[in-house]
Amino acid sequence: MEIDKIDRKILAELQADGRLSITELADRVGLSLSPCHRRVRTLEQEGVIKGYRAQLDSAALGLKFSAIVFVTLREGDRTAVEAFERAVVDIPQIVDAKRLFGEPDYLLQVTTSDLNAFQKLYDDQLSSLPNVRRLISTLVMKTVFQDRMLCM
Repeated sequence: MEIDKIDRKILAELQADGRLSITELADRVGLSLSPCHRRVRTLEQEGVIKGYRAQLDSAALGLKFSAIVFVTLREGDRTAVEAFERAVVDIPQIVDAKRLFGEPDYLLQVTTSDLNAFQKLYDDQLSSLPNVRRLISTLVMKTVFQDRMLCM
């Protein structure tokens, strides 16, 4: 799909405020209602817009502890990788997981209520993930920014 200047405006506005009505969005990007609605629907159907969600404040929810966990696997074959990835999906405290080139193999962003909750998660679940050779954790001191808007 080719994304033009108007699509970029639509995407920028929706990233800034996903709760905009089609009427408000059309006004902001300088389109009438029907063409704006068609463009948004096309962007959704093509998978450019993957969904809409509320951004939550983890600290306000009592999740004040964050750690980055680097994971190195023992084996890198397809079966081992798939088993690891299936297991990681089932741990809700892992809020972001990325497979990396080289070592380590994965970067996991973990959010818990406090250090004790992280230690329990680490001991009970992270250390027993399939095919894990090594876990290295580092504590997040401060989140400077997150969920930055994508530039196009």
